[in-house]
Amino acid sequence: MSKKVYFSQDGGVDDIISLFLLLQMDDVDLIGVGVMGADSYLQPAAEASRKVIDRFGHGKKLEVAYSNARAVHPFPTKWRLDAYSENSLPILNESGEIKTPKAPLAADDDLIEKLMNSNEPVTLLFTGPLSDLASALKKKPEIEDKIAELMWMGGTFQERGNVAEPDCDGTQEWNAFWDPEAVSTVFSSGIKITMVALESTHNVPLTPAVRMSWAKDRRYPGIDFIGNSYAFVPELSMFETNSTYFLWDVLTTCALEDPTLIKQKTVKCSVYTDFPRDGRTYLDDNGREAQLVYDVDNKRFFDMIMELGKKAK
Repeated sequence: MSKKVYFSQDGGVDDIISLFLLLQMDDVDLIGVGVMGADSYLQPAAEASRKVIDRFGHGKKLEVAYSNARAVHPFPTKWRLDAYSENSLPILNESGEIKTPKAPLAADDDLIEKLMNSNEPVTLLFTGPLSDLASALKKKPEIEDKIAELMWMGGTFQERGNVAEPDCDGTQEWNAFWDPEAVSTVFSSGIKITMVALESTHNVPLTPAVRMSWAKDRRYPGIDFIGNSYAFVPELSMFETNSTYFLWDVLTTCALEDPTLIKQKTVKCSVYTDFPRDGRTYLDDNGREAQLVYDVDNKRFFDMIMELGKKAK
């Protein structure tokens, strides 16, 4: 039986690849896609998403909702520019047109509409900030009853995060830091949450060996697309920086399809919203319960990406 999924993403390379992979999953019924201009610029990220659906969606009829959420703390410009490169890939532009339409509603209202019209609970996959979910919950609290669970790539419980900005204390993860109040709103709900945090992905970095495995199978259009997309971002070579790429969003997406890839544990957690620690998620005995992914089967994970990539035509 297929699982109804609504996907909210913020237009980074791994977000676009997550959308591509979702479209290859037999057990996923993708009912909606929202795009935020967070780790991207909105227009190229949304256009690239529509083109991915056209090129690799096997004829699925979808529309892409554009978010009107605005950052409390914007992502670095250099990272956001990848969306323009992704949107310019020849394989996404070969047809010369975009058929998948822009949704008539903004992403938060589109989420509300899709949830309220569903005849069964919907799994939410969020690989960017939680702003649109927080906005939707404020506008229509009853959508909570329509949500099976939230799979979120965000947060960290390490002492150091991946934010290196002058207006923070360095403990935050970017998706939480972008809109800390949104995290607080969602954490205050009763929604079941599974978190893929920064530390969840330590076993799945982007490495030269991973790139080479895709290069060897680039005769498959989907693998060629994956390899070309990840060519825009830095790999883990000699040492880790806050720009080093791990497969954060793709792990979250693949874990939705196959939970046996991961190990998880129950934690109680909260989020700070006061400067300079706003956006920091932390363990809290009085906090909300969540499932935290703490390990992943590296080989099975990358095998799954390869298998799904080869299904694309």
